[in-house]
Amino acid sequence: MVRLGFIIGFIALLGVLLSGLAAYRVHDQELALDRIALARAIDVHASLVQDRLTERELLARVASGLFRAPSVLKPNMLEPLRSAIYAFKTDFVVAGWVARLQPNELAAAQSAISAAGFPRPQIRDYSDKPIDPASLTQPIDVLLDLEPRSDETKALPGRSYDQDPVRSAMLARARIEKRSVASDPVPLLRGNGPIGVIVAAPVIPEGATEPAGFVTFSYELASLMLTNDDMSLFSVALKDPRKEGGELVANDQGIVSTRMGADGPPPSATRTVSFGGRDWQLGYYAKTNSLRRAEQTAIIVAAIGFAITAMVCGLFGYVAYNNLRLSREIQVRIGFERRLTAVIDELNHRVKNILAVIQSIVTRTLRHGSDIDVARELLIGRIHAMSNVVSLLSESQWQGVKLKGLFEARAIPHADRIAVTGPDIAVSARAAQSLSLLFFELASHSDEGLSLVGKHPHITAAWTVTGEEPDEVFHFRWEEFNTSEATRRPDSDFGLILLDRVAPEALGGTAKRYFTDVSYVYELTAPMQTVVDMTERDRTDKISAPVRPVR
Repeated sequence: MVRLGFIIGFIALLGVLLSGLAAYRVHDQELALDRIALARAIDVHASLVQDRLTERELLARVASGLFRAPSVLKPNMLEPLRSAIYAFKTDFVVAGWVARLQPNELAAAQSAISAAGFPRPQIRDYSDKPIDPASLTQPIDVLLDLEPRSDETKALPGRSYDQDPVRSAMLARARIEKRSVASDPVPLLRGNGPIGVIVAAPVIPEGATEPAGFVTFSYELASLMLTNDDMSLFSVALKDPRKEGGELVANDQGIVSTRMGADGPPPSATRTVSFGGRDWQLGYYAKTNSLRRAEQTAIIVAAIGFAITAMVCGLFGYVAYNNLRLSREIQVRIGFERRLTAVIDELNHRVKNILAVIQSIVTRTLRHGSDIDVARELLIGRIHAMSNVVSLLSESQWQGVKLKGLFEARAIPHADRIAVTGPDIAVSARAAQSLSLLFFELASHSDEGLSLVGKHPHITAAWTVTGEEPDEVFHFRWEEFNTSEATRRPDSDFGLILLDRVAPEALGGTAKRYFTDVSYVYELTAPMQTVVDMTERDRTDKISAPVRPVR
C-alpha cells in the first residue's frame, strides 16, 4: 500500500508540475499573441490615419497652389477651385477662402460678399458684431467665400477670425511659417457643432512676401482620426492639446467628447501622426484585458490538468498527444510558408526567363526591314514552340521533358517528314526551352518549295549519348536530304544567333552547320550534365514534394 501510495503520489506530483507548466506556457502564448495582434492592428490604424491626414494636407497645398486670382476681393473666389477640391473626394466639412484685408478694403470686401450672393455681407467679428474700419490699425482675416454653400454655411462669410483664439493663432502661424498649419480641435460651423480641426494653407502671390489670404479646410475629428470599429481590438483617443491630461474620444455615433486621461488606466500604446505642421498623439486602449484573459485561460488549463491527473495515465497521453500535434502543425505551417516562398521565387525566376526569351524572339523577328508576313509566321511559330514546351513542362511538374516530345506536330512544322531516332531521354527545363526553339528554327527553314529533284526534303533527327558518367556527352545531328544551299530557305538573323550561339551556350556545348553534296547538316554537342541538369531537377522535386512534419 505504501509503495502504491508513493507511486500514486509521485504521479500526482508529476501531473501537478506538468499542469502548472502547461498553464504557464499557455499564459505566455496567449499574452504574446494578444499583444502581437493588438500591436499589428494599432500599426495598421495609425498608418491609415497618417495616410488620411497626408491626403487632406495635400488637398490644402494643391488648392493653395492652384489659387490664382487678380484680386483677393473678387466674388466667388473658390469657383475656379471647385472641380479641383471636389475631385479629391475628401470628407471636408467646409472649404473656405480667408482674405487678409487692409482697413481700407473692408467696404470693397463687403460689396464682393454681397455680389457673391451671401445673405450677410457686413464685415463683423467672430461674435457677429459689426467692425468699424476706423478702429482698425492693421490687416484682419475675413472669410469671403466657402464651399459647400448651404443654409447653415451661407451666413458665415463676412466674419473676421481675429477675435477667435483658435483660428487666429492658426492663421498667424501659417502666415509666419508660410506653410499649411492645423488648428487645435474646435467646434465647427457653430458653437455646439461637431468637434474638428481646420488646416489653413497660405496663398502667396508671385513676387510677394506676405500671403494675400488662406485656403482653409475643416474636418471632423471623428472621421479623421477617431473612427472606432465595433469589431476592433482597441478604442482610440486623441491627446487634447488644449488641456493637459485631456483626451478626445468618439462614441458609436461619431460624437466627440473630452475626458481626462488621468482618470483611467494608461493607454496600451501610443502613436504619433503628423498633420498641419504639428504632431498629434493617438492613445490606443485595448478593449479586452489581455493579462486577465491569459490568466483565465491558464487557470482553465491548470484545472483541466489537475482533473486529468486524477485519471492517472490519461494525463500523460493527452498532454503528449496534443503537444506533439501542435508542434507538428506549427512545423507544417512553417515548412509550407518556406515552400511557398521558394515556389514563388522559382516561378518568378522561370517566368522572367521565359519573358526574356519571348522578348528576344519578338525583337529579333520583327527587326527593321523584315517582311511582315514572314515575320508574323515565324513569330507565331516561335511563340507556339515556347508555349508547347511550357505545357510539357507543366504536365511533368517541371521535372523535364522527353526529347521525342519536342518533335510533336503541334510543336514544329513538317513533323511528319522528320525521322526521329535516339534514346528517349528527359532533358531539363532550361535545355527543353532551347532545344524546342532550335528544332522549330531548323524545321521552319526546310520548307522552301521542292528540291531540285522534285521532292520535299527528307529530314532525320538523331542523337546519341557516349562516354561514361559523369563525362557522358550528348550528340545531336539534324540532316535534310534532297536540299542544297540554293533551295533551302536562308536562316534568319535570329535563327543564326540561336543555332550558332544561344543554343550551344545554353547547353554548354558547341555547334556547327554545313552543306554536303546532298544535304544540309546541323550538329550539336554538349555535356549530358547540362542537358539533363539533375541539380535543377532535384531543386524542382524538393519544391513540389508534399510538406511533412519533422518527426
